[in-house]
Amino acid sequence: MLKKEIVIVDGYNMIGAWPELVKLKNQDLIEEARDQLLQALSDYQNYEGSEIWCVFDAQFVPGITKEYSKYKVKVIFTAQGETADTYIEGVVKKLRNVLTEVYVATSDLAEQQLVFSKGAQRISALELYKDIKRSKKALEGESSRFRDQRQRGTWTDEQLAILKDIYKDMLE
Repeated sequence: MLKKEIVIVDGYNMIGAWPELVKLKNQDLIEEARDQLLQALSDYQNYEGSEIWCVFDAQFVPGITKEYSKYKVKVIFTAQGETADTYIEGVVKKLRNVLTEVYVATSDLAEQQLVFSKGAQRISALELYKDIKRSKKALEGESSRFRDQRQRGTWTDEQLAILKDIYKDMLE
């Protein structure tokens, strides 16, 4: 039986580390940065098959804990005064079992060590960024091959070469 994989992402940590998102943050476009992050995580989730949770602490959106789904990613805003780190630590403890593998994406070294001690796997912001870029490139390659295949039908390259030779022979 395959283990369920859940990747818990420290949202603002990614926004502070990914080049495109840092630019948006520096222009005070934090909402756009969050949205781009969630879109990238959604694409990654669809390609890789892991469940993705993205946690934002209440520093930019004060209030009570709020959970919802956006682009099929579970989005959590912690309660006011609760950090994303604290929330993630608690949820790792609850989720991690023999049927569930938990990964935590953060570049906060103290947080990485803490979640690792609770049985979760660690992923740095840069590693996740590179993995998402790799997945996106692989998906684009598969899409391109599919489009090419659809345009020329179901013939393989070898079969097309044979047909080309037959056609040349017919013209002679």
